Amino acid sequence: MVRVLDKGIVELKNFMGGDLAVVAAARVSNGVSYEEASRGAEKDQKLINYLTKHKHGTPFEHSVFQFYIKAPIFIAREMMRHRVSSFNEISGRYVQYEPEFYIPEQFRIPAESNKQGSIFPSDEWKRQFDWLCRRDVEDICSDAYETYKDLLRRGVAKEMARMVLPLNLYTQYYWTVNARSLMNFLTLRCAEDAQWEIRQFAFVVRDIFKEKMPMTFNAWNDDD
Repeated sequence: MVRVLDKGIVELKNFMGGDLAVVAAARVSNGVSYEEASRGAEKDQKLINYLTKHKHGTPFEHSVFQFYIKAPIFIAREMMRHRVSSFNEISGRYVQYEPEFYIPEQFRIPAESNKQGSIFPSDEWKRQFDWLCRRDVEDICSDAYETYKDLLRRGVAKEMARMVLPLNLYTQYYWTVNARSLMNFLTLRCAEDAQWEIRQFAFVVRDIFKEKMPMTFNAWNDDD
């Protein structure tokens, strides 16, 4: 389990396959069995490099990761845009949310060169800027959660009371994704123009990917 941001988590729960599964899936076209698929590390790496370079993606779909993720809602929604994977999330219809909100240590300003991007401000006024922003965010989260609890006390259904909670509320979910889709996710979400918060989650996932599938990681990293 790896901690991310102030209260986030990334944890690999299950894994199936690996580099050998990629090699076996590719060589089955020549009638080679799973047990006989490996030709040694050098040749297997060469094959995986070839598959990656020439965009032969289906062999990578036979290795699968299942992660447990705890992240702010706005990050979860960005991850869920990667639809070639499976998600199951905690439901505010059934449970009462805990008062867990993402409160950044540093606040960013809009980037001049990227309309959807952001940058950290200069050190000259950053300390006061961060303190004022953090105070405002903490206040609005506290007010929102008190309103949420008050609605529940009045008998409002959980599915309706939750609508007052902000997007920095932490949610939790399982994310199951094959290596092909995972590489696409990492290419997009480790990039410098991705939102800083989701990059922190992507970097942890990238380290897990590297540990579990080093040959595929090397091919993806070189190709990227």
